[in-house]
Amino acid sequence: MSRVNAPSDDLPGFTRIYSGKVRDLYTPATTESSAGDPDDDLLLVVASDRVSAFDHVLEPGFPGKGELLTTLSLWWFDRLAVPNHLVPDHRLDGSSVIPAEVAGRSMLVKKLDMYPIECVVRGYLTGSGWKEYQATQTVCGIRLPDGLENGDRLPEPIYTPAYKAPLGEHDENIDFDRTVELVGPQIAAELRDLSLAIFAEASAVAEARGVILADTKFEFGRDPDTGATTLGDEVLTSDSSRYWDAFAWESGQTPEQRMASFDKQIVRDWLAANWEDDGVTPPPTLPGEIVERTAARYRELLERLTGDAVG
Repeated sequence: MSRVNAPSDDLPGFTRIYSGKVRDLYTPATTESSAGDPDDDLLLVVASDRVSAFDHVLEPGFPGKGELLTTLSLWWFDRLAVPNHLVPDHRLDGSSVIPAEVAGRSMLVKKLDMYPIECVVRGYLTGSGWKEYQATQTVCGIRLPDGLENGDRLPEPIYTPAYKAPLGEHDENIDFDRTVELVGPQIAAELRDLSLAIFAEASAVAEARGVILADTKFEFGRDPDTGATTLGDEVLTSDSSRYWDAFAWESGQTPEQRMASFDKQIVRDWLAANWEDDGVTPPPTLPGEIVERTAARYRELLERLTGDAVG
């Protein structure tokens, strides 16, 4: 694991309960006197500077990446017309509860009963979808028109969910019928409809700023107090989405020129060209030039969408 923003067990007032490839989760530290405290319903989600690709954490991390991801998630949460898991980052007395050590790259959120579905929406043909289409003319089993090319806009966005596998296992693409088996017909339909609606809303916002949202993934959970299906995790970041430069897409002649990306595609491409995942050989260290180019694209995306310069 990259040592950039390596997880700490002892954030003031919080105890680490989980570390993913990029994010670490903490709960408020409990004491005898705090039993039954409302803070028991809270989580602190800390984004690190670690970077992952093809289910591997890579070296080195990108300095400042955690703050970029968190800032973009917060910006989107503030604009989307759907309930989300954020809570104010203060106690009733107004004092901050987010430790200074992780300020800027943390979100204080309400615990949700998370659904085991990764809600993927694709508006353009690319990545693994393009590979499948070349072989079968389908994406996740959904039949698409003839004659599409890499990077083409789909006739309409498609919902291609995945089952979130237990830790250490690979997520699995599933069809809608399987989501019904996992969460029931009402929730399955709600997850699909919410995902497509958010994608449409976010796509319009991005396109107005010269950016294409090619695809993304959402995660939802049930609010234990209200029962409402609620947007959780990160949202519409460079890690969870593919973003392209709209001008380059319209004028580029090759897929590489056409899909000038604001995400970690630079890392994926370099890794695919310089490493074969045989299950034994660890991925190579990323060159500094690849790290800086990718970090610069993350910063540019945030600046384009929010209109704020990023230092």
